[in-house]
Amino acid sequence: MKNFALSALALVGAGTLSACAEESANPAAPATGEVNIYTSRHYDTDLALYEDFTRETGIKVNRIEADADALIERIAAEGEFSPADLFITVDAGRLWRAEEAGILAPVDSQVLAERIPANLRDPENRWFGLTTRARIIIYNKAKGAPEGLDTYADLADPALRGRVCMRSSSSVYNVALLASIIAHEGSDMAAAWAKGVTANFARAPQGNDMSNIEAVAAGECDVSLVNTYYLARFDTPEKRAILDKIGVIFPNQGTTGTHVNLSGAGVVANAPNRENAVRFLEYLTSDKAQGFLANGNNEYPAANGVAPTSAVQALGRFRPDPLRAAEIGRNQARAVELFNAARWN
Repeated sequence: MKNFALSALALVGAGTLSACAEESANPAAPATGEVNIYTSRHYDTDLALYEDFTRETGIKVNRIEADADALIERIAAEGEFSPADLFITVDAGRLWRAEEAGILAPVDSQVLAERIPANLRDPENRWFGLTTRARIIIYNKAKGAPEGLDTYADLADPALRGRVCMRSSSSVYNVALLASIIAHEGSDMAAAWAKGVTANFARAPQGNDMSNIEAVAAGECDVSLVNTYYLARFDTPEKRAILDKIGVIFPNQGTTGTHVNLSGAGVVANAPNRENAVRFLEYLTSDKAQGFLANGNNEYPAANGVAPTSAVQALGRFRPDPLRAAEIGRNQARAVELFNAARWN
């Protein structure tokens, strides 16, 4: 086995190496080695997930946490000597970049094929979705929903001039949305949409989804785009007053369906513990693990037949866009070009 501890010392940039559940909590569970995870997820519930996996299997979980792009570069640089077994990240674009970098290997698993819908996994099974989040329109309830606002395309309507708040075009969530518009409508329509929305800004793009939710609630602007899990974070006694001022629209219910992005994972091409990596990946699609993953960030489980958390259920039911997540990755570079051309800073 490659020396994981020594390799970890070479990590450049922010990263954390730790061992979760070094000994199985179940004395009867046989010790069956370890699995080394490189992840950009950073939720406390993930720790409970790692510990539960060790209790069930006896497999020790080691992890490195860092930015997704830094992890992709690290695995590529380590090459055949990489100790990484599994790469976990958020956003279809980042999974696509990992795929393009050649650091992921196909996995032939009946469990994964049955549990994860085809549109939420790579066509060649190099990565698999774990959770999803929807990008929805919010509006100020006191001012009311703008007339005719039902789709993403409607955000470019001149009737909304000076009424739209957005975060930067560098946000992976906005890039993923525009990439999906390219897939459905083509580059010309996507370019026109980006320019139209930019013309409707109430202020220069700024902040994050949380601050834009607060801006809409305060009446600084009338509408914005946010991920569902950010809105669910306001479903607390301390922040409920803000949430009560927000109305929700799941866009494109009569056309393509509401855009969704995902978190996902793939087995690393040179994984020294490939069998354990596949076992852990299959575990991540179990009902129990899907609960840990979804509850950790108020997301929707990717696996078939698993109910979402109550916080996102409260936002309402919707029809998601069935577009393959891989298409979002492929159109990412073009989406960035169109945002730059539209001067959506």
